[in-house]
Amino acid sequence: MLLERSELPPLDAVSHLCGLQAQESQEPFTALWSRLRGFQPGVLSDLLTGRQVVRTHLMRRTVHLVTAADVLAWRARHNAMLRQRVLGVYRRELAGVDLDELAAAGRDVLADGEPRSMAQLARAVADRWPEPGTRPLGEMLVAGVLPMVQLPPRGVWRQKAGVRNALVSSWLGREIDPLPTEDGSDPVGQELVRRYLAAYGPAATADVRAWSGLAGLPGAVAALRGELVTFRDERGRELLDLPDAPRPDPETPAPVRFLPAFDNAILGYDDRTRIIDDADRGLSVAGSRVVLVDGRVAATWDVEPGTESAKDAKGAKGAKGAKDTVVVTPLRAFSRSERAEVAQEGEELAVFLSDGESARVRVTASP
Repeated sequence: MLLERSELPPLDAVSHLCGLQAQESQEPFTALWSRLRGFQPGVLSDLLTGRQVVRTHLMRRTVHLVTAADVLAWRARHNAMLRQRVLGVYRRELAGVDLDELAAAGRDVLADGEPRSMAQLARAVADRWPEPGTRPLGEMLVAGVLPMVQLPPRGVWRQKAGVRNALVSSWLGREIDPLPTEDGSDPVGQELVRRYLAAYGPAATADVRAWSGLAGLPGAVAALRGELVTFRDERGRELLDLPDAPRPDPETPAPVRFLPAFDNAILGYDDRTRIIDDADRGLSVAGSRVVLVDGRVAATWDVEPGTESAKDAKGAKGAKGAKDTVVVTPLRAFSRSERAEVAQEGEELAVFLSDGESARVRVTASP
């Protein structure tokens, strides 16, 4: 949905994209604004407060905004990976902790239905496991052994709020789906692969692994081979795709698009050179917001808080006080037409982010 903005409703877009990266609570709004025609941020806020989308740890143990249906269907398939990724950070601290007992203790604490911060939840069980410390216990509880969601107002448009966690079962009114009886075909993994390819294919199995954090899904890929088409990339790697997936001509012009921090258009691949130069690869994991020019990362962007001018302070007609500015920093030289297109899209983004209060954009000098 980056070549042309889609008419999809926001809920369907979140589903199609297999969720939106959401460590930073406001970034999903920019992700959808860049992909949907006439996107209204209040609609996404309503989906969150209405429990149709949720914020949860899922792919790669990162916070994603996903549909309620997807967290219920996918969470069990991610359980082992989520535990292992927390242990990868805190294995020594959690060495003496029985994780099943920790999960049961956490459920007992949350049985009253009250949401809690990670620290509050960890402190409630720390008397039983005092050695690890509250941080390792808390991360394993909210991102590892318990299916949990982060409750609004966290993630609501233009609101700042701390993280309050609740069980998926408490917030959505039902437990996550159990994994089907294991026969090696991995039906949930098959659905993950299909959905990933629908959004991000053609892609290698290494790309699926990089996106999901799961170990390649070999059983799922093997079971699906008969319904997939294959290609070879410039390096000779096998790429998989759905037969009827769109594959635009390589010469299709790609308009300027502003992407939020950690967008899966970049992080959803092992081979990120399809969209970002190796020299700039570090930007993709550093939380930098990027600008696509002709389909490739060509600049970073941020919002510079406005300072009230003397004229604004005097209440000049039409003034609304301090106005933020979208600041674009090119990573390469821009042509005159590229600079103009970046400025125009940046102006529209400024209007969106400020609810119409600012249209200020500044494109800095090219390197």
